[in-house]
Amino acid sequence: MPGSLEPLDLSVQIPYHFRCPISLELMRDPVTVSTGQTYDRASIESWVATGNTTCPVTRVPLTDFTLIPNHTLRRLIQDWCVANRAFGIERIPTPKQPAEPALVRSLLNQASSESNPYQSRLSALRRLRGLARDSDKNRSLISSHDAREILINIIFADTESDASSELNQESLALLVMFQLTESECASIASIPERVAYLSQLLFHSSIEVRVNSATLIEIVLAGTRSSDLPAEISNVDEIFEGVTDMLRNLNSYPPALKISIRALFALCLVKQTRHKAVSSGTAETLVDRLADLEKCDAERALATVELLCRVPEGCAALTAHALTVPLLVKTILKISDRATEYAAGALLALCSASEQSQREAVGAGVLTQLLLLVQSECTDRAKRKAQMLLKLLRDSWPEDSIGNSNDFVRSEVVPF
Repeated sequence: MPGSLEPLDLSVQIPYHFRCPISLELMRDPVTVSTGQTYDRASIESWVATGNTTCPVTRVPLTDFTLIPNHTLRRLIQDWCVANRAFGIERIPTPKQPAEPALVRSLLNQASSESNPYQSRLSALRRLRGLARDSDKNRSLISSHDAREILINIIFADTESDASSELNQESLALLVMFQLTESECASIASIPERVAYLSQLLFHSSIEVRVNSATLIEIVLAGTRSSDLPAEISNVDEIFEGVTDMLRNLNSYPPALKISIRALFALCLVKQTRHKAVSSGTAETLVDRLADLEKCDAERALATVELLCRVPEGCAALTAHALTVPLLVKTILKISDRATEYAAGALLALCSASEQSQREAVGAGVLTQLLLLVQSECTDRAKRKAQMLLKLLRDSWPEDSIGNSNDFVRSEVVPF
């Protein structure tokens, strides 16, 4: 039990019949198999998934693999948890039962049939979405019934009609819960009308629709190996404008913040369209939001900044922002090894292109940061970037900063 095992060892024992015979831990979702034995659902599913066809306790072959919820035992376990809450034991939640394949097939048929009433199709999609939210197992089951292809067809059907918009958007919300195959990604990216429709949704009045559209764009970009198709997507001006606007104005909504960072990184991997990101204000917005980001998002944002530094327009935009260089200097060794590497790379590009950036970096204390970096256990690439930056800036140090720096004198990592 999460957070409860230590008190149990000292003060209370789990009743034997409440323990799963496989894991020997308190059952959270007890189910009974064909032999009459009861196990925790996760344990018996794992047992069967590894190729076992017998009951773990009796060793009798399982005549079928249907798992019947043992509601009576589960309620007894919940009552026991409540009775022992003084010992720090939390009541286990009532588990949601996995979806039945027959139900999933029925709902998908109901949603995909254009002859069905509009509200009936919409209701089916909402039920499927609720099932998908419940568990990974449900999502896997839904996906195995060709749901992704069905949903793609619904999303991009009648995109010009306001009457079907809610149906399209509900399908979109469900589709982004799945990982698409390369061919499915290509079926979206290769059709300009589909890309244009997703770009329109980036400006929708609903935040959820905007986030789902950006999510699908990122999924398609990440799932496409061809270099041509990502270029087709990132060549649409509205996509950069819409995603950057999300980052700029929806930063108080965590899902929007996360997906906009992911989508911008995926878009900026296409070198020939990075100037469109710059024109949309992506560079400045990334710098403005950098301090608000969690570790993974900050790493991806810094990687995107480094990508933008590789085009003249990006360098110019980042150099013009007063916070760019000080924030990059401050980031070194503060977030993670990856973040340090990207920050060092961006500083190297900016300082190579601008004496102004060199002066700002020196003024922000980059010397100390770089010396610490080359003597740290950071990545080799980060150290190489730091060494190159130190060589580039060696004529910019105040004379007393070098003469008085024992670290600099001792450093054997940077060849001068």
